[in-house]
Amino acid sequence: MKYLILTFIFLVKIQVNAQKKAIEQYFPTYNEWQQKKPFDLGLNGTKIEEAISFAIANESRNPRNMEVSHYQSFGKEPFGIGIGPFTERGEPTGLIIYKGYIIAQWGEPERCDMTHSVTKSFLSSVVGIALDRGLIKSVNDTVANYVPPIELHGEPVNRSADDFGKPELLQLFNTPHNKTITWDALLRQTSDWEGTLWGKPDWADRPDKDASQWLNRPRHKQGEVYEYNDVRVNVLSLAALSVWRKPLPQVLRENLMDKIGASNTWRWTGYRNSWIVLDGQAIQSVSGGGHWGGGMFINAYDMARFGLLTLNRGKWKEEQILSEDWIRKALTPTSSEPTYGYMNWFLNTDKKLFPSANVSAFCHIGNGTNMVFVDPDHDLVIVSRWINNNNTDGLVKKVFEAFNK
Repeated sequence: MKYLILTFIFLVKIQVNAQKKAIEQYFPTYNEWQQKKPFDLGLNGTKIEEAISFAIANESRNPRNMEVSHYQSFGKEPFGIGIGPFTERGEPTGLIIYKGYIIAQWGEPERCDMTHSVTKSFLSSVVGIALDRGLIKSVNDTVANYVPPIELHGEPVNRSADDFGKPELLQLFNTPHNKTITWDALLRQTSDWEGTLWGKPDWADRPDKDASQWLNRPRHKQGEVYEYNDVRVNVLSLAALSVWRKPLPQVLRENLMDKIGASNTWRWTGYRNSWIVLDGQAIQSVSGGGHWGGGMFINAYDMARFGLLTLNRGKWKEEQILSEDWIRKALTPTSSEPTYGYMNWFLNTDKKLFPSANVSAFCHIGNGTNMVFVDPDHDLVIVSRWINNNNTDGLVKKVFEAFNK
């Protein structure tokens, strides 16, 4: 009798563990994402509803028209004119994903809106895949050895006398400083790349308050100083395009987005003047954010799928889309910026970014605020769009309260 009881208990444990494992391994299929009530997964549904109300109540106060918002902020910078597309954004929107299942959603999750600098996480991903494929041998290689002179598209047939003798091709890494820059430094925003790209000088993005520093300051050795700078992000994008030899949106779709079952509605755009000639074809170099317009236009479901991929350390079902080594690098901070890994992986080092979360949590963040919060300890992904930046941790805290039934 005792043996039968022990056998029964053992079988029950096996069944419970199998059910738990099945829950933990759930991934949505294309165009289908199962939903579960919070209670069914052991969470407090009332607290989840409170979290949703909190997110909606703390909507960003910036204009919903992204072009107007631009000219009230970045558009005031030198050379700040928009050169890429802007849109009118939608309602405060979000998703809460627990153990792979949708347990809550609000707003307009199917609406494609600008995701601003969350785009940088997609950009770094195509670089990571290039590394995994061997197109880039090492992130510690200097980028100059991978990027030849680039022909710009749409240049006039007849050059003026003023242009005689000047370079006809774009050379991103031909200065003594730029020749030292590695892929790793570009990915971590510690390159201090110097120059102008797509009409935007490096110093004009979030310029120093001391105008005397704009043109004459000494360059920092690559890797020493962190500076968030969209000109240099776009340099990385153009360098990655040179390596792949085809449009980065196509690379992303074939090697990542289609594999995770993303919709067919996302679009990754560049600028009206960011066209080059490559292998006899006109190709647009896409931007790494919406600083001057453009970047990734995407819905919340697809953002959540990407968050779920990074939650599972680059693995989707049985396929390792982003290598474990790449994920480890992306989650590794530097002394120059302890809360930043690869773009745009913001880390919760010392719990500075999200005091309510564990240090293992991380987030893909863009202006708006657009947020893909990832917490491996809780098997949790939170997508929140158009929430006030000062309330992101408040939302996370509200969701965590649902774990305490």
